[in-house]
Amino acid sequence: MQPRHRTAGQWFSHVQTVDQRRSMQDWLTNRDSLTARLVARCGQFRVQRLSQHKALCLTDEYAALGLARVEKVHQREVILRCDGEAMIYGHTVVPLTATAAQWPLFRGLGERSLGSTLFNDPLVERGRLSFARLHAQHPLMRRIRAVLPQIQAVSLPARRSLFWRKGACLLVTEVFLPAVLTLPVLLSEP
Repeated sequence: MQPRHRTAGQWFSHVQTVDQRRSMQDWLTNRDSLTARLVARCGQFRVQRLSQHKALCLTDEYAALGLARVEKVHQREVILRCDGEAMIYGHTVVPLTATAAQWPLFRGLGERSLGSTLFNDPLVERGRLSFARLHAQHPLMRRIRAVLPQIQAVSLPARRSLFWRKGACLLVTEVFLPAVLTLPVLLSEP
């Protein structure tokens, strides 16, 4: 069963507000490395970096980042691919006040996985997950359709969480593309 339209673009603490499908809830709520989960399910995993630059944060991001208003941040956007197929659209923002000492590898990631970096650093702490169903007019949905015009979904499930390191945060948003549900189910997670 698909969620009601009132959830479109709003962030919630409970996944059932966003998606009733058990298979999608598993993807949305699992707190382990999404990169590791994808790698375990495909022959060839790839991070396709779309952009990395300074940009204005989205209107639904500034409060989560502890900012007083919409302002410029470091932004990185990627597509995570399994065997060439787009599975996840990733959007990461870091306040400009964060230093290279706090997030040393962020600027030089290139096409390497941010998730691998985050989950292998003992100084990184992850905050709570929140969930949304992004509607067609959400800025991230417009960006997804610009790079993946074949995705015609009216809305897509997403999750986000803050990661903290040495007093600085970054916000990672992951939008789950339809193909993720075609990946094999594993008996044991990585």
